[in-house]
Amino acid sequence: MPQHVPNTPVCRDCDGFPVVAITTGTRDRDGSRTTLHVTCRACKGTGHTVRRSALARVGR
Repeated sequence: MPQHVPNTPVCRDCDGFPVVAITTGTRDRDGSRTTLHVTCRACKGTGHTVRRSALARVGR
């Protein structure tokens, strides 16, 4: 029987793709391409965000 998975909202900055590989176009000594791995700063590489209702509300 499948387990219940909580519905977590997808990060709006990375659309659920938190880690990307960017090829710079230059080559290393062995002939392979130089690749940079970049993670999303907003979700810290998880692909999901914290729900807004979890934040504290301050005021009158």
